[in-house]
Amino acid sequence: MSIRRADELGGKAAIVGIGATEFSKDSGRSELKLAVEAVHAALDDAGLVPGDVDGLVTFTMDTSPEITVAQAAGIGELSFFSRIHYGGGAACATVQQAALAVAAGVAEVVVCYRAFNERSGRRFGSGVQRREPSAEGAAMGWALPFGLLTPASWVAMAAQRYLHAYGLTPEAFGHVAVTDRRYAATNPAAYFHGKPITLADHAASRWIVEPLRLLDCCQETDGGQAIVVTSAERARDLAQPPAVIVAAAQGAGRGQEAMTSFYRDDLTGLPEMDVVARQLWRTSGLAPSDIDVGILYDHFTPFVLMQLEEFGFCKPGEAADFVAADALPLNTHGGQLGEAYLHGMNGIAEAVRQLRGTSVNQVEGAERTLVTAGTGVPTSGLILGADC
Repeated sequence: MSIRRADELGGKAAIVGIGATEFSKDSGRSELKLAVEAVHAALDDAGLVPGDVDGLVTFTMDTSPEITVAQAAGIGELSFFSRIHYGGGAACATVQQAALAVAAGVAEVVVCYRAFNERSGRRFGSGVQRREPSAEGAAMGWALPFGLLTPASWVAMAAQRYLHAYGLTPEAFGHVAVTDRRYAATNPAAYFHGKPITLADHAASRWIVEPLRLLDCCQETDGGQAIVVTSAERARDLAQPPAVIVAAAQGAGRGQEAMTSFYRDDLTGLPEMDVVARQLWRTSGLAPSDIDVGILYDHFTPFVLMQLEEFGFCKPGEAADFVAADALPLNTHGGQLGEAYLHGMNGIAEAVRQLRGTSVNQVEGAERTLVTAGTGVPTSGLILGADC
């Protein structure tokens, strides 16, 4: 396979190492320790040592700063360090930042990481409890007084409109949950290993915020994940087959807010992901039919359907049938619904495993994977390719 390279970034950098802690509900150790364990695991996977690293990228929400992780992990001098905003929307953008640094010659080996005790510590699903004054907080003031206090409640508004617009029932969302849990059931690293579900199980799960049920909502997880990025040239001499970064993009739509973009003309789609999709298709020269595996951010099931439609895999309102028909292998690690909620970083690792041929749910002949980051917020995406 030859990868078409239609922009200056595509093909210049690759993911060469992936590493994670166990995924649990109570890690019993600090978030810094989780970060360091994940970084060391990723470097071991790549056949590199801490002294090879000269760049680190993480999320603004991470509690372990780059210089602290560098010190604790035995990394020496840093020539590049960066952070990305907007929670899960940052996941693929951390890799984009690393690839840009490598392509520009600013750094040679960059590690992206995310580590948190999201279940035993701060639980994002608990919603807004206290907020420092900010422009973003002021915008949320239009929704909070009406009881929209949690991520589930914010997504439920768009989900309800989606069902109404296309004449669907909440069962449409169940297809995503069933698919994720089917893959998680055969993944030993997944929290729901050995626990598949049916559409009946989905329909019987309790309401969280109508039309979202418990099984439409991602897990809360303790753990860490790290990704190692270097040049495509250097990658070919390392321990693992490289996952070439064919294209990378960030996107925010018009009138974008953080999960409360209720004043847009249409609530049935994700304009921020459309911005990402247009960039990825244009710069890669690829189309939906060229993608072998989709790893789509699944903090809530409705947004998986909307992403499939924004990327052009199917027409608006048809994504539930698309998922039910298994038209595209989707979230083969079990996703954040089935494996773990690591703000999407574990999804990037699964995309790499598919290209290496080492996934526990391996798609035969997988050569191109699409990965997306958080939706409902400014977001990001990647197309990764096998280096054949």
